[in-house]
Amino acid sequence: MLTINYKDADAIECIQKLIYSDARDDSIGNTVREVLSDVSINGDSAVLKYTEKFDSAKLQASDLRVEKAEFEKAVNSLSAEEKTAIESSLASVTDFHKKTLPKSWSEKNSHGANVGEVFHPIQRVGLYVPGGSVPLVSSVIMTAALAKVAGVPSIAIATPPQSNGGINSSLLAAISICGVDEVYKVGGIQAIGAMAYGTESIPKVNKIFGPGNAFVIEAKRQVFGQVGIDLLPGPSEVLVIADETANPKYTAADLMAQAEHGSGKEKIYLVVYSNEILDEIKKEIELQLESLDRIDCIRKVLEKSTIAIVVENDEQAIDISNQIAAEHLELHVADSKIDDMTARLTTAGCILQGSQTPTVLGDFVAGPSHTLPTGGSGHFLSGLQATDFLRRTSTIRYDSESLQQAKDVVGAFSKMESLDAHGRSLTVRFD
Repeated sequence: MLTINYKDADAIECIQKLIYSDARDDSIGNTVREVLSDVSINGDSAVLKYTEKFDSAKLQASDLRVEKAEFEKAVNSLSAEEKTAIESSLASVTDFHKKTLPKSWSEKNSHGANVGEVFHPIQRVGLYVPGGSVPLVSSVIMTAALAKVAGVPSIAIATPPQSNGGINSSLLAAISICGVDEVYKVGGIQAIGAMAYGTESIPKVNKIFGPGNAFVIEAKRQVFGQVGIDLLPGPSEVLVIADETANPKYTAADLMAQAEHGSGKEKIYLVVYSNEILDEIKKEIELQLESLDRIDCIRKVLEKSTIAIVVENDEQAIDISNQIAAEHLELHVADSKIDDMTARLTTAGCILQGSQTPTVLGDFVAGPSHTLPTGGSGHFLSGLQATDFLRRTSTIRYDSESLQQAKDVVGAFSKMESLDAHGRSLTVRFD
């Protein structure tokens, strides 16, 4: 891993290069643009072509939608332990997000008119669930559960097929348990294009949700405006702040957990208070690495996409963390500092407080969605929530008395902006 000091002249430049490395890759943007254009023009035929090219699955248009029998087979294939895990996670996520739903309201404004807000679920959403080298069963729950809580009436899921044309059975079972039955065997750029533009077999959606690799995130960026987009949750990121109280064994394990996702574009940030702490963590990484299954994936990320930043105090750790705006931020610090640091860390997707709270809890079971902003977008975006599946409409209702109260203010603005028809549209009601 690259090691830099907070005070190094080029420290910020090195960090910025890692944060925005995918966004600066012109080859990704060009590939995405080409595939999206093809899908928008040629529909199913383009989707099938790229599914064979990128996923090695040769399908017909009639194969794209998962059939009822496939769901039943998948659910029946679950072990009791697997089913319990899915249902437990679903319950936690559902319970958390029910508490976040806003309520419609109406009150009198300063003129005596009624103003307020009403909330409605988006009518049709598309959820992208990554497949790739590992089936992200938890990503189903972290998006579908929120859509259900919000009351979305039409939910479609797109997920990459395996080379045999099927969907991982655990993934499919989780989708069924979440109550979604419209699933398409399509992934990557072509899935985002199909949901954004619509094809002969895949009806267009109003908004697209879900994490993905760098190509999927770029595709979401390019179709924004044609459809709504939730946020830009790309390859996994973790930032760990480790002070002198940190347990190197825990810190090493947590870093490798996020490095193992497998795209090779994961980003790892380690903020330590001394080189001695860093050396202990590195030793633990080497000790633990040999016992893990995905050793090649992990080592690749640790070598190419990991930065260790040596700081002197909490102020520096907080400053650099707020600049990075990581997806997951773990605080391996003294318990007495956790609340104060949490209050001052303002850009993280999720803050995991204390050495007994690894990111995997947020990944699978804690309750908040693990669909979080990455690539620096935490500076202006937040993690996925049920309200993202809702539309807010403001309401205004005046009568003659409240209209009279607003008359002079409206008249003044009409004159300032040289829009006499605007003013007339109010005063005509008093003629």
